[in-house]
Amino acid sequence: MSTSCQQCGACCASYRVDFSIHELDDNGGKVPSGLAVDVNGALCRMRGTDHTPPRCAALTGKIGQAVACGIYEWRPNPCHELQAGSGACERARARHGLPGLPS
Repeated sequence: MSTSCQQCGACCASYRVDFSIHELDDNGGKVPSGLAVDVNGALCRMRGTDHTPPRCAALTGKIGQAVACGIYEWRPNPCHELQAGSGACERARARHGLPGLPS
């Protein structure tokens, strides 16, 4: 995880995180099942990401200052796919009043 991500956390408090039930530890994956809620027979969602405002239950710390993911090694694919500096990252940062990352 980049240093900027460890200070930011905006993505973890901006988006709904849906992923395959096959990523859950109960189904042979690595994501702790206790941190997910069922969406349908094929999808689940990280707990807290469908709240208003969203905030992943695995996120600790204060957005924009110092954060950590409690399941970083076991996080679901959507979390792996979101890259620092991407459009989604920059939109999340803007939602929390944080400046864009340097190019």
